[in-house]
Amino acid sequence: MDFAPLIVRKQARFDELDKIVSAGDLYDDPKRARVLLREHTRLKELLTLWQRFEKVSVEWAEALKLATSTDTDLAEMAQAELPQLEETTHRLEREIQVALLPPDPNDDRDAIVEIRAGTGGDEAALFAADLARMYARYAELNGLRIEQLECSSNELGGVREMIFKASGDGVFRKLRHESGVHRVQRVPATEAQGRIHTSTATVAVLPEAEEVDLELKADELRIEVCRAGGPGGQGVNTTDSAVQVLHIPSGTIVRCQDGRSQQKNKEKALQILRSRLLERKQREEAEKYAAQRKNQVGTGSRGEKMRTYNYPQNRVTDHRIGLTLYSLDRFLEGDLEEMLSTLQTADMENRLVEASESVDAPE
Repeated sequence: MDFAPLIVRKQARFDELDKIVSAGDLYDDPKRARVLLREHTRLKELLTLWQRFEKVSVEWAEALKLATSTDTDLAEMAQAELPQLEETTHRLEREIQVALLPPDPNDDRDAIVEIRAGTGGDEAALFAADLARMYARYAELNGLRIEQLECSSNELGGVREMIFKASGDGVFRKLRHESGVHRVQRVPATEAQGRIHTSTATVAVLPEAEEVDLELKADELRIEVCRAGGPGGQGVNTTDSAVQVLHIPSGTIVRCQDGRSQQKNKEKALQILRSRLLERKQREEAEKYAAQRKNQVGTGSRGEKMRTYNYPQNRVTDHRIGLTLYSLDRFLEGDLEEMLSTLQTADMENRLVEASESVDAPE
């Protein structure tokens, strides 16, 4: 594929952005500054790749000529270099293709993560708590920040539902493929006969919505306050701090009671509601253009059975990409990098296929 015409346009845009980001008034509008700086960084990385690609392409072409030289020593040296140069050229070409893909507008957003116990009773709630701890450990290891927004637990320390915000560089891009049904196979602590049980928990990863993304009109909201309930804590049931918000047009309900402050719980509930509505809006818009993506990799479907955690075999298997790791103990301690990076690579491959199909499709 001839990338040169595209690169010329990208270079012109980079030169334009270079002047803008060097101007003294860039940060007068912080939101605009963030958008432009991200685009500037992406283009700089693309152009660096292109320079490396051109350099290696020239070296490869020269090695091809020398490989047919009458000078035996030169020919042997060139032939020895050819495989490595060819591999590097193809790898850089692929990386340039990926870099030219339109960025997902959600990639740099923070994420709202919702974990819920599925089938399996108390064991499912305990597994949901294990998942929450796993993501907390991953965040700690990777310099991300976790803010708990809501948690409903049981007497055994399990989690019926937990909602938290994950903040940091590219956090939604890193976690987006975690959406779906997570299945655990293990012997519960309460199982006297040592039989393996199967339980599930669901995870939904939503891009955090900003107020400019969605306007929540006061006449479309029904906000109710009540006394917080559930197990736990001194002062839980002493004030009317729990807040429930109903978005009347969609029927979406969000309840927050985790904090002591009614105002804080209201803010958290509206934050969660806004993110759920944004995710629904984006999903509906995507479905207008693609009834179903081929070779799905973690599209965010909450009904998607996507991963199995097998304790007896110390195994974790992601069924979407066929990846099995025999390091479940480390995985649950937050060592998710291999899994997440493989999922991101698979998603990029699918996007490349879709992009090539859209180019080749008849008008």
